[in-house]
Amino acid sequence: MTRLRQGNADQQLTQANAAKVYSVRRTDLPLHCPMPDSYLWNSHPKVYLPIEKTGRATCPYCSATYELVDDA
Repeated sequence: MTRLRQGNADQQLTQANAAKVYSVRRTDLPLHCPMPDSYLWNSHPKVYLPIEKTGRATCPYCSATYELVDDA
């Protein structure tokens, strides 16, 4: 199986799951961990997180917490 690489070679990516609390906006939905701007080669599988109802979600793999913030 061949996996496609996401992003460009010159794209500035962040270390996956480096922070313990992430602020996300409604424009980031649907929310998944790791985030799109993270390196994926050393991370866990992508998991979608339900954050719309409570405004908070925790990743079952890495325990990163996501908080939904207003776009205002």
